[in-house]
Amino acid sequence: MDVRGDFLIVGSGIAGLRAAVELAPAGDIVIITKADPSESNTEYAQGGIAAAIGKDDSSALHASDTITAGDGLCDERAVRVLCEEGPHYTRELLEWGARFNRGADGQPALATEGAHSVRRVLHAADATGREIGRVLWERIAAVTRIRVLKNTLAVSAIVEDGRCLGVRFIDANGDPGRAFGRTTLLATGGAGQVFAETTNPEVATGDGVALAYRAGVRVADMEFVQFHPTVLDVEDAPRFLLSEALRGEGARLVDASGEPFMHRYHPAADLAPRDIVSRSIVVESRRTNGPVFLSLRHLDADEVHRRFPMIAATCLKAGFDLARDLLPVGPAAHYVMGGVETDLDGRTSVPGLFAAGEVACTRVHGANRLASNSLLEGLVFGARAGRAMTAPPQEADLPPPVFRGTGSDASFGQSDRLGRKKGQTPFVEMTEVDIRNLMWKSVGLFRDRSSLRDALSMLHEQHAALDDRLAARTLLDHDGWRRASLVTVASLITRAALRREESRGGHFRTDFPAHDDVKWKIHVSDTGPT
Repeated sequence: MDVRGDFLIVGSGIAGLRAAVELAPAGDIVIITKADPSESNTEYAQGGIAAAIGKDDSSALHASDTITAGDGLCDERAVRVLCEEGPHYTRELLEWGARFNRGADGQPALATEGAHSVRRVLHAADATGREIGRVLWERIAAVTRIRVLKNTLAVSAIVEDGRCLGVRFIDANGDPGRAFGRTTLLATGGAGQVFAETTNPEVATGDGVALAYRAGVRVADMEFVQFHPTVLDVEDAPRFLLSEALRGEGARLVDASGEPFMHRYHPAADLAPRDIVSRSIVVESRRTNGPVFLSLRHLDADEVHRRFPMIAATCLKAGFDLARDLLPVGPAAHYVMGGVETDLDGRTSVPGLFAAGEVACTRVHGANRLASNSLLEGLVFGARAGRAMTAPPQEADLPPPVFRGTGSDASFGQSDRLGRKKGQTPFVEMTEVDIRNLMWKSVGLFRDRSSLRDALSMLHEQHAALDDRLAARTLLDHDGWRRASLVTVASLITRAALRREESRGGHFRTDFPAHDDVKWKIHVSDTGPT
């Protein structure tokens, strides 16, 4: 089956929907989404969307906080775009009917979260992403020139003569098809499912990054993965994010005796940057040989339940009262700062292909994303990509690529196969669970050369086998392509983590625990086989 439109959007989160709003007057739009349109990281975003609209705030102050959180690696041009244009796009949501919480004066009630110097986070109770998604879907619902293909998985880019013409996909019945457009936007979201512990929904398997890499598109900064510090940690229960907004309103991290401990690890205590809080929780748990908890016991219980109704209801299902019980918590993979390398208008290294949102790497987050900047990123850069997709073609304004090998010289997606020799143990295909457990154990919060080399060796072999299957034109089903994305993205993250011999933001090497600005204050690219 062939589908054609003027514009093609892969993904239905905030970046893709905001791009669709921009594209709607310009032509026919095809939106491809791998599950129900409501199943995206946008829908799971609890805390809010950051924008400098308060009286004591400014875009310059927001930019300063973003750069500080980014640990020396933010692209300041991208940060200026995000923080200067953010207020316009958030006010636009208000004009379109977004039901953000408001104060007694009728103005949006602003919350604070870790590493913000003032209150600047707009929120709709504790379901902000869902509310923004509702507004954007309503905005495009009346557009008759939009076609949505649900439960459809984009699997590869169609590139001819160096230009992207669309994507190949598998539909809900498992049948193959092609979608063509003048321009194509990847807005496929994150890749948290690469790790055993994650806040991300099942659909967040890094499909867009994997698709782009296999098409020879540049990706960058894949070593920088943000681990959210406070995820409800109950045995045999799904991991559930306990929003940073809880700590913004006064929740504390405590040990088994109920004593706060974050002041020992950072001056900002519970509101330190996420990478520091996550590692501190692990260190504290090891120090005390006991669990770590989030406590709201010292706050007004009725106010806690009113402010965080969705979190309170979910905690209750797990047997906890959000306001009165100690909540067992631990870190989990949350957000990938790296991704498909783009300029400030979403253009990638392959003409005709754009990317926006978490799948993209504008270098705006540096090594560690500031809380509540993710929805803002999707809004701002989704709109910019939408506008650029209607403009005459032009080359992406990307910096010259920086490529660096690893000490192991372990590339993948190339001709070598890590020297598999006669008599070695036969190849065994790793399951999805195997891959996710390996990544959590060896490429998680604490990394070192030995573990990374071993993990990369195993993943490289899996990726080489995948290359062979794809070269033989083996037909993969939905599960096969899901595993293909996980293998590809896991390999990219691991290789990048092995390559960067320093610690910065979400990337922490126990064998290189300090910054190395001389060698590593850079963004490093990878390019797949063309």
